[in-house]
Amino acid sequence: MKKIKDYLMLMKPSLSIMVVFSSVISYLLAPKVVEYDWLMIFLLFAGGMLVTGSANAINQVVEKDTDAQMKRTSTRPVAAGRVSVNEGWAFAVITGAAGVYMLGHYFNWLTAGLAAFSLFLYAFIYTPLKKVNSIAVLIGAVPGALPCLIGWAAGNDELTAGGWILFAFQFFWQFPHFWAIAWVAHRDYSSVGFKLLPANEGPTKFTAIQTIAYSLLLVPVTLLPYFNGMCSYDTVAGMISIGLIILGNLFMIGRCVNLYRTMEVSAARKVMFGSYMYLPVIMFALLLSKV
Repeated sequence: MKKIKDYLMLMKPSLSIMVVFSSVISYLLAPKVVEYDWLMIFLLFAGGMLVTGSANAINQVVEKDTDAQMKRTSTRPVAAGRVSVNEGWAFAVITGAAGVYMLGHYFNWLTAGLAAFSLFLYAFIYTPLKKVNSIAVLIGAVPGALPCLIGWAAGNDELTAGGWILFAFQFFWQFPHFWAIAWVAHRDYSSVGFKLLPANEGPTKFTAIQTIAYSLLLVPVTLLPYFNGMCSYDTVAGMISIGLIILGNLFMIGRCVNLYRTMEVSAARKVMFGSYMYLPVIMFALLLSKV
């Protein structure tokens, strides 16, 4: 049982579930998905969990020495020595290959290719770049947003405007979200050489302004589905969904403005937890008004 628990920890299940959630909602938003096939939803979820879990496992193998130096990550299986480096790599290869195969076999190979590309970017480009330059956050936002394209491709068999709009939404969402995390964990991150905030000086007004800028960018992006025909606004459900999206955006902007005003870790923590709530609210609001 302890070994199973360690393998689950390698996959970072809470993070993986959030990532795969975006993929599943994007799948359901695809025009060709006209009814819920729960078996296909489960297969997409399972394949996505395996690929995402593989990327997280590689991250922990590559960063085992760094993880061991930080209090919040020192108990991770590889960092703590409960799982060897070779065992971690074997786990990552098996889960990654299984997940990519599942997505290709049960959906299409475009979906599988996007998943494999996302795994590669996260594990082999973003992960080592974190100690080189803060541009790592920009690079990491690509595999972070690719689950939307993966889900869209799985449901639509091709990449069309709707999928790219969802990709843009999750891409921009990650900046205030991740900078808030980096703000809260700045002492730990800086102690091991991670460069994740946009200012070299650490948490600054410039960083806070950046969170506001990206939260403002989310406003037009989250309304685009109503203009490209993916969602409807002329029904009761559509009006409710637009109301939820407007309130969600005001909530997110308000939290980022509060961070700029106070410059406190507690405000950054509110942005972080607020972003966790914001993402599913917007996704469910879009699904509510799907044409």
